[in-house]
Amino acid sequence: MPKSQPKRDSGGKPPQTSRPASPAAPARTVADAQAEAAPGSPNGNHNGNHDRRRSGRVTYRPKAASMLTEPVRTEDERLLSPRYRPAFLDSDPWRSLRILSEFVEGFDALAAVRKAVTIFGSARMHEDDPYYAQARELAGLLAGEGFAVITGGGPGIMEAANRGCHEAGGLSIGCNIELPHEQAVNAYVDLAVEFRYFFARKVMFVKYADGFAIFPGGFGTLDELFESLTLIQTGKIRHFPVVLIGKEYWSGLLAWIRAEAISHGNVSPEDLDLIRCTDDMQEACRLLTEGFSRREEADRVAQEAEGKSRRSTDHA
Repeated sequence: MPKSQPKRDSGGKPPQTSRPASPAAPARTVADAQAEAAPGSPNGNHNGNHDRRRSGRVTYRPKAASMLTEPVRTEDERLLSPRYRPAFLDSDPWRSLRILSEFVEGFDALAAVRKAVTIFGSARMHEDDPYYAQARELAGLLAGEGFAVITGGGPGIMEAANRGCHEAGGLSIGCNIELPHEQAVNAYVDLAVEFRYFFARKVMFVKYADGFAIFPGGFGTLDELFESLTLIQTGKIRHFPVVLIGKEYWSGLLAWIRAEAISHGNVSPEDLDLIRCTDDMQEACRLLTEGFSRREEADRVAQEAEGKSRRSTDHA
């Protein structure tokens, strides 16, 4: 697939894409996007046009289709705020439908993603940060192995990962979140899905990922790290690789887990085997792709065993 670059303004910076003021938009199908992306069409991509198309809360570039009023309060805050009984009865039943719609739209948008890695990290890192360059490099390596890259769709490490994947010709996915100070989708996202609720967004990160690469970050990054480890440790999801990037950054946390959590019996020593830590992007890519290969082989063996069992039953 040929490489492509996002449009840039006269200052040389990629444009930022934010949510339109009106939530209402006509539904669009993949066929619509493919038709518009065809050479010679008014909105085709033959002239470098990378404008995103919108379907509900999902936005996408033509490339993605072909490969597959309270402004300072968030929906999470409204959901969790205590209410008097009349307000609860009036609002929460309808809110549950809004929550359901986020799952439906997310599942519909990402259902065709075959293999992907989710990359987390700080939104506060700039382009001149070494971790930005590493995230860009790793995402490019993963795209070269046929993986889509999923991020939170915002700036910093998220932008770097989307950028590396986009530039390498892979499918760059962003699951953006509504925040009190609106976070725009970065310019390197090919398929964007916007969420009001963190928990709906988290499901997409895990459901469609075959591994996590976690760069230095803050509370949000730590939240994703420990939630993924909890799901694996408790057997709620099958094991997939969790790779920490930045030995110096993560060494203090890992040392604390060994010295305190493990010594007090709150974490088993083997639980740390769920985590790998590296500064080498080639190694990180290998760990993540090998994890997918192991799961794929396990699926093949399970399917063969199921087939043999069915044939034995039929003969009996």
